[in-house]
Amino acid sequence: MEPLYKEFYNDEEVVTAVDSLKSKGVNEDNVYILTHDDDRTDRVADNADANTVSMKEEGLDTSVKNVFRKKGDELRAQFEELGFTSDKAHSLEEKLDQGKVIVVVKDAPADLVL
Repeated sequence: MEPLYKEFYNDEEVVTAVDSLKSKGVNEDNVYILTHDDDRTDRVADNADANTVSMKEEGLDTSVKNVFRKKGDELRAQFEELGFTSDKAHSLEEKLDQGKVIVVVKDAPADLVL
């Protein structure tokens, strides 16, 4: 099953959404923030007390490959490591190109709505 996700333009909306997820019982270890800019990703994740995709999720092989990849390729690989298909990862990476922030929830309860 693919993870759940939601797109945002506004960083403050991300923080509110993550807080709402936690209040619904979602474990913060399962909430990830992705943007096209590493600094923005870190800033939003810190403000929302959520995760970024790290070597733990990527695995050593993907992490090493990402050192040599272009940003778009790196982001698509991260989406795939979170559980998305290649096609969906490509689609989500294009949304990041538009300036959106993607909040991903892995292992979400079946009845969870973002």
